[in-house]
Amino acid sequence: MTTPTAPVSMLDVDKEASRQKSLLEDNGATRAMKTGDTANNKSIGEKIVDALPIPSTTAPVTDPNQTERANHMTDTPTLSHELAVDNHSEHEKGAAQQVHKTNEVADLGWHEKKQDIVSPLVGGLGNEELWLLTRRFNKQMYHVKEVELPVPGNLDLNIADEEEFSPDKLRANLERLYMTVGMGTLAAFKHIARLRSWRETQRTATFAGVYFVAWLFDLLVPLGAGTLIALIMSPWVREVMFPPAPIALVGKDGGVQKPRAGVLGSHDSATGAPENHKGEATEAEASNFVNVVASVALASAAGKHPQGDPNATDEEEGEDKDGKTSGSTDLAPDPTALATGAADAKDVAAGGKPSAKHDKTKVPMETAVWTKMRPLMHGLADIADTWERFANALSPTPPFSQNLYRARLAAILAPVLLLSVFLSSYLFTKLVTFGIGVGFFGDPALSRGYEILNQQFPQWQKLLELRNTLLKGVPTNAQLTLTLLRIGEANKAPLPPPPRQPADNKAPPMKPAAVTDAELRSTGAGPPLNATPAELDAAMAHTTNASSNTGESDINASKDTNHGKKGSRLLGFFKGTTKGTVKTALGTDSVRATLGSHHAKERKGVVEPPGGDLDLESGPVDFQARYEGKRGRVYITAKATIPAVAFSTDVSSDPDTVHPRWSIPIGDIRELKKVGGFGWKTKIVVGWSLGREMADGLKITDRTGTTYKVTAMPLRDELFNRLVAMGGQKWEAW
Repeated sequence: MTTPTAPVSMLDVDKEASRQKSLLEDNGATRAMKTGDTANNKSIGEKIVDALPIPSTTAPVTDPNQTERANHMTDTPTLSHELAVDNHSEHEKGAAQQVHKTNEVADLGWHEKKQDIVSPLVGGLGNEELWLLTRRFNKQMYHVKEVELPVPGNLDLNIADEEEFSPDKLRANLERLYMTVGMGTLAAFKHIARLRSWRETQRTATFAGVYFVAWLFDLLVPLGAGTLIALIMSPWVREVMFPPAPIALVGKDGGVQKPRAGVLGSHDSATGAPENHKGEATEAEASNFVNVVASVALASAAGKHPQGDPNATDEEEGEDKDGKTSGSTDLAPDPTALATGAADAKDVAAGGKPSAKHDKTKVPMETAVWTKMRPLMHGLADIADTWERFANALSPTPPFSQNLYRARLAAILAPVLLLSVFLSSYLFTKLVTFGIGVGFFGDPALSRGYEILNQQFPQWQKLLELRNTLLKGVPTNAQLTLTLLRIGEANKAPLPPPPRQPADNKAPPMKPAAVTDAELRSTGAGPPLNATPAELDAAMAHTTNASSNTGESDINASKDTNHGKKGSRLLGFFKGTTKGTVKTALGTDSVRATLGSHHAKERKGVVEPPGGDLDLESGPVDFQARYEGKRGRVYITAKATIPAVAFSTDVSSDPDTVHPRWSIPIGDIRELKKVGGFGWKTKIVVGWSLGREMADGLKITDRTGTTYKVTAMPLRDELFNRLVAMGGQKWEAW
């Protein structure tokens, strides 16, 4: 980390970045051309090129050394930047897209209650949906770097091929997979169950009649292709063929069921649990899903068998009449809570010698598994990205095109529909089986063809990726969120962050959520799910007898983690002693920081003090932080010709009046990385023992390679989002 020897004023940034000033003035003169209606300003040829499933650029193959660098958003280096500075129609504008006459930025309600924030912030998107996207963006984005090569699909923020692996990122990808592929697949199965149940008789009879008529006349392929085209092009057709219903309300038999949470408090979650903000129930489910899978895996590795020896009596096992453990067994903590060495302890108890010396497979298997972790994590992210792109193509979010991507998908199926009308089922089967044979037995010829292509056109596979062809210009949820954040920055109106938990930290009320036609609807004259209003009300109403019983005694015993009062007292003892150790260590850190320890300075202020002085009311211009242990503020200024970010120990409502320790033009930022105040192991111990919130930090690296690390930031994610959205950089996620 490099620190300037003398403070500089914010106005000095203009001098440091004077090489960019003339360029920005040129951009300002031409901005009207770039911010007009993009689709209308393009020629007919450009419209056709955009609609065709061909890559936006072939430079990665034809000119792999070509680089492009943008310093300002108005350079529009990607479609995301172009949409951000576009002059949207008045009826499509939200509060963040209006013209704001302010020297700095407009505060659209950064610290207001959600009901007091103007809606919509972005035209065509509800505030709850916007905050849902932002919350998940915050959990997904850890580390971004500027990329100067052309980006696939003309959208940045793609995942780097060599992204860094960490257990936390793997967990985030597993949660994301649950929320996208998992919930989408579950919803599809629920629709299938509804159709097969014949409860909605009119709808199922229509499906069955059309199917068997097409089967009789050998028109199943045209029927399938035509149906897919209709579903792609028309949201109305989707709603008529597959009327909506809350996932938790539909049972395995296609009828009405009581949600697992005991109340229908949310519409898009598997359990129906209540939530304070839209999407929170699904996010909590994803987190708990990963926790349970990890717990089962750990219990399996540790050999947990709560039922003990099947031949032992209850007294020998130390169980009382209620099934709870007692006596000396209370003193042994659950092996699943001891992640380190649990599996080895099980092997030792069985008479084994679990060491690298005796077990020659231990090290090779560990190496093989950990080596595959990064490809596995990257593969999970690719699956989720592709799912999100298809979802955003079928249901686009403004400002992205509402019809272009659907038309492209339908156009791909149009030849299939046309050919299927003239091809007999026999000829279709012959062609498919011929292709299977060529793929299975034609490896020598195919391999030779791959070698020639790789020699002549390295990285040709990149041009054929879905994101570069069929899904060109279609964003993932992260790319969509970044575009929305850029819209706010382009109009000097940063989007307010997602509202935090209520000040009193109240749990969401156990009461049914409001259900309208948008969440529960039928096709035809029948009632939704063919259930009476009384049945629907009874299923949605809160009940207090929701049980965690799985119905299987062995599974119930395996998941039981109750170890009696003595076990709780033992864990409480360990927590108390750990708390004392942690407090001592934190106090030592303060002394070491005073004496000049670099690492101690970075840890200073990370843990919230008992009274609590974490400033959650900072932003959008200044953010509480520390630099080298010294308390201050990170300031973002947009008044000067060159927007900049700086740190100062001065506290002022006007960024231009402070004297910063360092400052960086926004356009010169090369890398942003979220960092923890402690290592992940220490963070777990400190959080468990003290029960306090911890503030993490952010590393900012400029194009000269100089790195500045700010720590103890309560609003670290909010600062990250502003910095990543303000400039003209093309980002890549690491």
